[in-house]
Amino acid sequence: MSNQNFVDYVRIFCKSGHGGSGSAHLHRDKFTRKGGPDGGDGGRGGHVILRGNEHLWTLLHLKFTKHVSASGGESGGSSLKTGASGKDAIIEVPLGTVARIADTGEQLLEITAHGEEKILISGGRGGLGNDHFKSATHQTPRFAQPGEPGQEGWFIFELKLLADVGLVGFPNAGKSTLLSAMSAARPKIADYPFTTLVPNLGIVKYRDDRSFVMADIPGLIEGAGEGKGLGHRFLRHIERNSMLLFMIPADSRDIPGEYQILLRELEKYNPELLDKKRLLVVSKSDLLDEELKEEIIREMPDVRYQLISAVANHGLVKLNDLIWNILNS
Repeated sequence: MSNQNFVDYVRIFCKSGHGGSGSAHLHRDKFTRKGGPDGGDGGRGGHVILRGNEHLWTLLHLKFTKHVSASGGESGGSSLKTGASGKDAIIEVPLGTVARIADTGEQLLEITAHGEEKILISGGRGGLGNDHFKSATHQTPRFAQPGEPGQEGWFIFELKLLADVGLVGFPNAGKSTLLSAMSAARPKIADYPFTTLVPNLGIVKYRDDRSFVMADIPGLIEGAGEGKGLGHRFLRHIERNSMLLFMIPADSRDIPGEYQILLRELEKYNPELLDKKRLLVVSKSDLLDEELKEEIIREMPDVRYQLISAVANHGLVKLNDLIWNILNS
């Protein structure tokens, strides 16, 4: 998917429908000149509803949608007829979509299953007809309730990718190259930082027709956990990954130090991310001779690791087995 087609953030003004007014009708027919109250209730206004759709991978279809409105309920009628409810406005979103109030950032709901429906804002209730207000002392009320107004406001929809494995690392660590080598995904690859500006997904095949989903998250920079650069925008995609694969290139000056920096950035953003299963991968290991490999292994932090070279196809089979075992442990 091209960069311009991946949309993981939209801001939309949503408005639910107003409730229909209750009826103040008095019963009349050819045999009854002055009958009692028989006004029906108004119908409820339409809700604004989010529905999960597993066939959507991005919020692109909502990029140019700025206003969503549900219709209002109809007024009640005579003979205690309730007005029709307003038509709901249904917004289909990919799985992993979070809805927030734009002004406060408060999270309202999250969609995680196909066909799951949640009400973003409710329609106004219909007003009661005059039949509800009759009593022994007031037998002919000539009034009814108006319907409640609908709700409205600006809302933010954010997408958090659903993937088994999230690739985490600084720019130019080889994440896109690994995804390309292990799956059919073809992310943009170049020998300069920030080649990847949006997440990429790839399905990695395993033995016996099994598979798992890998996500290439754009490279982080120091301070990303505090929102530096596009840190928060990228880090939210890590929240729904089952495990995190930290990638550090073999030509790094301080592999344990870079690993600790990445951990700190995740902790600043959300400490719960440190509870996820982890794997450290040293990429570009084809640049190393045996002596340098042994030196790197001696300095490894206390975490499961694997040395690989996606370009030379070195260590990828072992990496595949290691990921599968961690995912299913």
